[in-house]
Amino acid sequence: MFKKQTQHYFLLIVLILGVYFLATGDVLSGQLWGISTQTWLWIAVATPILHQVFVALAWRSELYHHKMTEWFGDRGFLVYKVIFTILFVGRPVTLILLGISNANTLGLNPAISYAVAVILFVPFVYTMYSVARYFGMDRAYGADHFDPSIYKGKPFVKQGMFKYTDNAMYKFGFLGLWVIGFAFLSKAVLLAALFNHLYIWVHYYFTELPDIKFIYGDSSKESV
Repeated sequence: MFKKQTQHYFLLIVLILGVYFLATGDVLSGQLWGISTQTWLWIAVATPILHQVFVALAWRSELYHHKMTEWFGDRGFLVYKVIFTILFVGRPVTLILLGISNANTLGLNPAISYAVAVILFVPFVYTMYSVARYFGMDRAYGADHFDPSIYKGKPFVKQGMFKYTDNAMYKFGFLGLWVIGFAFLSKAVLLAALFNHLYIWVHYYFTELPDIKFIYGDSSKESV
């Protein structure tokens, strides 16, 4: 249930400390609705933490102890997806609010910043298309944790963006968060996007990968 979660929480503390020490100067300038950028920054950091801790607990409790099914019956996966979606959508929403609060703090020519945003947006969109088209949304949610017997025999995805790289969701899907930072020219959003992108790899190596090995076998390597 808690396999490799000590490493998860240790690295989470390291990342939080990293944000704390980097959040200085222009990173904290501005406000929105009377709420300081500093507060919006920590809300933007807390949201992915809540998301990934929830996913880890839900996945492990169902995979090893069938608790979501025990608590919610046939609606267990649906309940999980609703909570997951709210927290997942919360990531870009909180970054957008942070971007409004901390706009124009990045010392970069706006034309260059917008160009970078467009460049990053292209692989992000193609990755999201590949996830929906080839990977399947339920599998992306983690349906294999709820019914591993169905997914164990399925081949790993090698189409769309997954044809060119494994772990496409985490390598390129999170570029969408960086797009927000460059679109608002916000140092705070870029810092929060960096936290999001690093923390999803903590999730992969210390929650998802051990679960993949349990579901698919020790020699497996999932395309996510």
